[in-house]
Parts: sequence; C-alpha cells; structure tokens
Amino acid sequence: MATSDRSILLNSDMGESFGIHSFGNDDSLLTLIDTANVACGFHAGDPSGMRETVVKSVAAGITIGAHPGLPDLVGFGRREMKLTVDEVRDIVQYQVGALKGFLDAEGVELDHIKPHGSLYGMVAKDELLMGAVCDVAENYGVAVFGMANTAHESVAIERGVPFVAEFYVDLEYNAQGGLIIARRPQPTPVQRAVERTLLALEEGVALADTGERIPMRFDSICVHSDTPGADKVAEAIRHILDTNTTSPRKAPHV
Repeated sequence: MATSDRSILLNSDMGESFGIHSFGNDDSLLTLIDTANVACGFHAGDPSGMRETVVKSVAAGITIGAHPGLPDLVGFGRREMKLTVDEVRDIVQYQVGALKGFLDAEGVELDHIKPHGSLYGMVAKDELLMGAVCDVAENYGVAVFGMANTAHESVAIERGVPFVAEFYVDLEYNAQGGLIIARRPQPTPVQRAVERTLLALEEGVALADTGERIPMRFDSICVHSDTPGADKVAEAIRHILDTNTTSPRKAPHV
C-alpha cells in the first residue's frame, strides 16, 4: 500500500482506573497514540486518576479529550438508561467541566468530547440526545468524536460542530454498521486488528460479524486501553499509520 496523504489519528479511552484498582494499558499506550479520551468519573475513573492521566498525556505530547459516560460505575457505563435531553446535557457538562479543571491546571486545552459506551450508542441513534452533546461541545468550542453515517455526524454537521469519525479495530460491527459492545472486554488478535485496519484503509470497508461489507469512513482509529493486549494491537496499528498515512506522530515505537 502506497503512502497516502490522508492523516489518521490513533486514539484511546483511558484513565479508567478507580481508587487503588489499576485498570487498562494506559502507560504503554501513551507513547503510541495521538489523543487520549479521559474518563470523567461517571462510568469509571476518579479525580486522582483524571489528574494523573492528564499529567502523563501532557508529558507524552498528545491531545486530550473528555470521555463522559453514563452514571453507572457497576455496569461500566455499558447499560442503557432512559434519559431526557436535559439529563444528557447535564451529565456531559458536569463531566467535561471536571476534566477541564485538571486541563486548566496543566495549562492545556480540551481537544474534543467523545461519549463512552452506551451513551455513545444512545446518542448515535437519537438526534435530540446528540444535540445535547453538541450543546456542550459548542460551549467549549471543541470537536465531537463518533461514527460516520449516524446521528453523531448528522447533528454535528447541522450544528456546525467539528466532527471526527472513528473506526474500531478491537470491536465487532453488526450488519447495520453498529458496534457490538460486550460487557467484559475481549482480547483482539493482533493479526485480526491489522487485517481490519488495512481493509478499512485500502477499500473503505469493515466486515460485519455476519460477513457483510460495511462502508467505513473514518478520521481516527480507536484502541481501547481496557482490552487485554491493547498495547500490542496499538503498536501494530501505529506502524501501519506511520507507514501508510501522513500520521502526525512519526516517532519510533518499540
């Protein structure tokens, strides 16, 4: 595959440890990714973890976005809730505001907002709920991360909010192009992630769990920090992006 003038970001959801319980592959991923989506305490994370993740991300020279989720620590934000538009706006505003305090303390800017888990899925299907997320993004003048061809994109474009489309190499897609999210993260074989990435870059498609070819347009690839073996997957995807795109992060990785 020849090098493309396309620029693809590698992002990861992190800062999801809680109290004395360590979680995820954050330290390994910080040298590989371009931007971190930091948990804000509702689905995972806590104030000390937020501060630590911000400090480490600043030291790694990467951008930082907010990763607000549903108020469900026990379910890790992966169980849908019935919420009003105002409630979605308020929980997102609350969490982004908390992260913004730590960013201000380090003298760095908020880069984007990326909803987590079931909140991500809920606002992908509901334009009114996505509008609430865009309200907060407008307040801070930042982009939203989401999936192309969903309410994530259509509402962001309608509202004039910058939009960054994502592709997931460590999750399955269904035939409708939706993500299949397990309650407990499952490891993704490195070779499978590599094959998914190359197919998406070269042909602009992803394979559904039932074999259908789904159109896939994206500006960023996500590797979840909480997935077993995430560091090895990220190393492989980093190499592909550095070799085949005008990736913004060209430092050598080991």
